[in-house]
Amino acid sequence: MITTEEISINEKLDKVIPFIPEGDFYFTKGVEAFQKRKFDLALKWLKKAVELEPDEPLYQCQMSIIYTEIGAYHAANQMLTKVLAVNGDSYIDCYYLIANNYAHLGLLQDAKKYIETYLEKAPDGDFRVDAENLLTVLDISEDDEDDWAFEEEDELLVYQETAFFHLEREEWETALPLLEDMMAMFPEHVYAKHEYSFALFFAGNEQEALNLERKWLKKDRQSLFSHTNLAVFYHHRRQYKLRDRHIEALMKVFPIHEQQKLRIALVLARTGYYEEALLRFMSLPKSQLLGHISYYKWYSLVLYRVGQVDKAKLLWEEGCMKHPTLLEVRAPWI
Repeated sequence: MITTEEISINEKLDKVIPFIPEGDFYFTKGVEAFQKRKFDLALKWLKKAVELEPDEPLYQCQMSIIYTEIGAYHAANQMLTKVLAVNGDSYIDCYYLIANNYAHLGLLQDAKKYIETYLEKAPDGDFRVDAENLLTVLDISEDDEDDWAFEEEDELLVYQETAFFHLEREEWETALPLLEDMMAMFPEHVYAKHEYSFALFFAGNEQEALNLERKWLKKDRQSLFSHTNLAVFYHHRRQYKLRDRHIEALMKVFPIHEQQKLRIALVLARTGYYEEALLRFMSLPKSQLLGHISYYKWYSLVLYRVGQVDKAKLLWEEGCMKHPTLLEVRAPWI
């Protein structure tokens, strides 16, 4: 028998409207995080907004602005170009934003082309003054040949930082075209080609990545990059004898540079050499690696595997606070 009290509760429940977040909710949260300069968190919210409403160009434009702030200029321009392709001149400010990103990348001719297009289509636009100022800077830069070397160095740095951003988040498909550009523009830059093969392997082109590293190792038998990559590749393919040849070579290497030290520690962690990895991680200056998501992910796993569970959990929590991207994945030992 249903009581009067139960009827009253059911009537109240019938009046409850379930809260189902829409794109605007996530967009607002993203903007709030952006204003607090919590860029990883802002991207997380904006991605949810775009997933819910993929045809809303405003969300994509805001995402592009966040990408610009963190130096991921190529990713920003990919989004803005898509907005223009779908919406045409309804979002004319995209021309200015694209030009600004190209300017940061050092691609001055491309930047100038988009600035001129913006001023032609929106002579009284919101960014008119900024666009005119940027155009003046671009004209001066074109005439100043003495700064060419510095521009090239800056361009390389921008490419490297943008690629690093996507590699750390294991966004292989996004990183690959950036690394291809780096290899074409800076053929002597070792970082680009080895990170390219690494991204290629985990994007699904395992054999091609293996062939590249084998070829490069034949040219340079002491290549730290080739040994680290091949150790990881063979481990994932369960070719453990081949893996161990490269691990043995790495065990004898104690680099001076922190990035190379980290690279060896990460490889030892990825391939199950936890005790050895622990010693390498312990020798690293944490203060110089706060921007590396991989540091928190793999070091916490190593700590867990060697029985230092409390330390592992503390380090993982610290990593999640500094890099909200980690909140989207499980702890590495699960």
